[in-house]
Amino acid sequence: MNIYTLTLAPSLDSATSTNQIYPEGKLRCSAPVFEPGGGGINVARAINHLGGNATAIFPAGGATGEHLCHLLKDDDVAVISVPAQEWTRQNLHVHIDTSGEQYRFVMPGAALSNAECQQLANKIKTIPGDSLLVISGSLPPGTDTDYLCSLIHLAQKQNIRCIIDSSGDALSAALEVGNIALVKPNQKELSALVKHPLNQPDDVRLAAQEIIQSGKAQNVVVSLGPQGAMGINRDTSVQVVPPPVRSQSTVGAGDSMVGAITLKLAAGAGLEDMVRYGVAAGSAATLNQGTRLCSFENTEKIYRYLLQN
Repeated sequence: MNIYTLTLAPSLDSATSTNQIYPEGKLRCSAPVFEPGGGGINVARAINHLGGNATAIFPAGGATGEHLCHLLKDDDVAVISVPAQEWTRQNLHVHIDTSGEQYRFVMPGAALSNAECQQLANKIKTIPGDSLLVISGSLPPGTDTDYLCSLIHLAQKQNIRCIIDSSGDALSAALEVGNIALVKPNQKELSALVKHPLNQPDDVRLAAQEIIQSGKAQNVVVSLGPQGAMGINRDTSVQVVPPPVRSQSTVGAGDSMVGAITLKLAAGAGLEDMVRYGVAAGSAATLNQGTRLCSFENTEKIYRYLLQN
C-alpha cells in the first residue's frame, strides 16, 4: 500500500547545545545540526528509517525551503513540494549540557496563498486510490480548518484512507469529517476532544470508544507518555507499556510512533501489533538527543522485547 504524508507547516529544524543559559550574555553554542521538520515530514522520515517508503507532500519557500528539500533528498525521502512565496520557517532546539534541560523555540508556519492551497489540493488528486495519507502537524497562520476538511473529503472521495495527528481545532474538525482511518491524540488532546478529564485508563478507553462509536474514526491510538500507548477500535482495546529506557529527548517520539503505526497499518497488521511497534519506535526516538527520530536497530530491539513480555 502506498503511503503519503501531508505537512502544511513544514520547518527547517536546527539543534545545538550550550553549557548554560542566562539572559543578555553571549551563549557559546556547538555547531548546529540541521534536520527536516514538520509532522508529516517527520512521519515520512520515520517510515523510511524503519525500512518503508513514504512520499512527503508540503509547501517549500525560500532558501530554508530549498535546504529542507535537499535534506530530505539526502535522507532518501520522496518529495512532492509546492513552491511557496513565504520562506519555510526555521525552528531552534537548544540542549543545556550542565543541566540536561531542553529548550524548543518554535516559529509560526509560513502563510499559504490561495493559489498555493489549490496546488497542494491538486497534489492530493494525484495520489492513487487505496493509499494511506498521513496529515500531521499544525495549520499555518491564516489557514482555517475548512481547508483541512476539504483536503480530507478530497482524499476520501479517491478511496484514500486518512490518518490524522494534530491537536485543538484542527483535530476536532478533522474528526467531524468522519470515517478517519486512525487518529493519534495524546491524553490531554483526547480530554479536550471529549470535554472532560481522563484520570484513569478506563476513562481513556471510554473516551476513545465514544469517538469510534460515533463513526468519526476507525482506530484511536492514545499516546500516554511513559505509560506507552493505548489502542482502541470497535473490536478491542490494548495498552502497551514500554520498557524503562534512559530518555535523552522526547522530541520526535510522537512522529516516530505515527510512522511505525502507519507502516504496520499499511501492511495489514492488527491493532495490538500496530500499537506495539508504535511504542517501540517512540521509545527508540527518546534514546537520541536533539531532534533525531527512531532508528531501525533500536526500534526492532524494543519491539522484540515487547513481543516477549
